Amino acid sequence: MVTARADSRRERHRIRETALQLLYQWEVAAIAMGEADDADDALALFWSTHPAPKTRQAGALRLARGTVGALPTIDPLIESHAEHWRPERMVVIDRLIMRLAIYEMLVERMPPAVAIDEALELARTFSGEEAVRFINGVLDAIRRDAVGAVTVEDAADSE
Repeated sequence: MVTARADSRRERHRIRETALQLLYQWEVAAIAMGEADDADDALALFWSTHPAPKTRQAGALRLARGTVGALPTIDPLIESHAEHWRPERMVVIDRLIMRLAIYEMLVERMPPAVAIDEALELARTFSGEEAVRFINGVLDAIRRDAVGAVTVEDAADSE
């Protein structure tokens, strides 16, 4: 028997997966994440190929837009904690997974252990084991050094 809590956790994971797919489309296909008509058209096309319940769409879009808005705070954290790697040189999906997790830690106030665990699950699904180790190392370093130092307001101000 599946509990309501397990169903809720599974749905939150699906929201993250969908947010990651939106972020990937934004990064690779340059879809707009704003509120303009061109964004509406791009999102309508995305939803036509990635059908999801309205609540999942809303949650995923909120996470994706929030992540994009907080990039001025997020990317310097990644760059300073990923030794010898600039974000733009990283594998796209790995960078996006880290961005989403950092957004959730800083702005959504998700416990870092949960955000990191979710990021690792996304990496296992969309990337590979080498990426899992890399993402874990970077996010854990950020958790240790920066999550307490960078306030939620700092990240939100950059949106």
